[in-house]
Amino acid sequence: MQEKQKKLLLLGGSKFLMPVIREAHALGLYVITCDYLPQNPAHRCSDEYRNVSIIEKDAVLEMARELRIDGVMSFACDPGVVTAAYVAEKLGLPSPASYEAACVLQDKGRFRTFLRENGFTVPWARRYTEKGAALRDAAAYTWPCIVKPVDSAGSKGVTRVDSAEALSPAIDRALDFSHGGAFIIEQFIAQRGYSSDTDCFVIDGRLAYCSFDEQHFDSSAENPYTPAAYAWPSSMPAEIQEELRRELQRLMTLLGIRTGVFNIETRQGVDGRAYIMECTPRGGGNRLSEVLEMASGVKLVQNAVRCSVGLPVDEMADPVYTGHWAEIILHSDTDGAFAGLWIDPAVQGAVRETDLWVNPGDPVERFSGANKAIGTLVLNFPDRETLDRTMSSDGWYRVLTE
Repeated sequence: MQEKQKKLLLLGGSKFLMPVIREAHALGLYVITCDYLPQNPAHRCSDEYRNVSIIEKDAVLEMARELRIDGVMSFACDPGVVTAAYVAEKLGLPSPASYEAACVLQDKGRFRTFLRENGFTVPWARRYTEKGAALRDAAAYTWPCIVKPVDSAGSKGVTRVDSAEALSPAIDRALDFSHGGAFIIEQFIAQRGYSSDTDCFVIDGRLAYCSFDEQHFDSSAENPYTPAAYAWPSSMPAEIQEELRRELQRLMTLLGIRTGVFNIETRQGVDGRAYIMECTPRGGGNRLSEVLEMASGVKLVQNAVRCSVGLPVDEMADPVYTGHWAEIILHSDTDGAFAGLWIDPAVQGAVRETDLWVNPGDPVERFSGANKAIGTLVLNFPDRETLDRTMSSDGWYRVLTE
């Protein structure tokens, strides 16, 4: 008798799901995508599309029962992470985290509280659902601080605030981007060197693949807190990386984490301390898992798909990089129509992949968040000096508009 084809439900429909769909199809899986935006690009690649909002967890659960799915993922899609954990728990399906653990990790306020209560190094933070309460507490804050939604990704709705006078509009901005109407005000942790935002993989509760990178930002962008580039390997001191690895493993153990890919943000503060800033049970946006596969040869996307439907995953170890890698998040400095991409001929030899998401004449907007990116550029350098020289120079590539 022919074995039943396994069904994988993917929450969301962004371009970042396309490699997940390719890997799922290569494994012989039937792929269903769902969200409330039928024009999203991943729906053209899946076997079936359902128009259901991914933040309506009971509606997604009802659909999942009807479809008799074998797995559910919210890869590179922050709003669906809690729903994916909820559906998996209700249906007894594989999931990297329990529903309760996912709720802790996905709510920045709850996560800060969990870290503090369990003895992790953590910035001071307060969670609010009401603007007035936050404004009344303003005398207790130290400046600068960061105001952000508890439940958004891609630096959307994030503002650095340097005085009480600037607090009110920052709260309004955070609430505009919050799905649940909550925000946090927290200590601004100035970093030493570069912060890290990269993907890792846990197998049966063990942090099997732990990577660190360098986040680079465009200080002239409309939102200077949106990552504009990444580089591997990280120049973070080895002893700080080792401390963070130990603390991340302790976090995974405390939360009862199982098997799956995690997007993790860490940094060393100017105080010399190691901070876990974010940790979420999903692949990161900006194609991080894909670039890590290019750089280290480890199949993070395929293994994420495999564990989501109960298939065995490959054994993994911490990455060994083939040279020095960078990913540029292509974006425009101005609103206009896309006219092309120019790259300095001296850098062309380092380019391993150009992935443009727009065509000539398409409208582009200023870089106010990750959703305004127009593509990626992946480069491989033979040594650290060449990478640093390129990344620190201005004008070696330009997004042209008219």
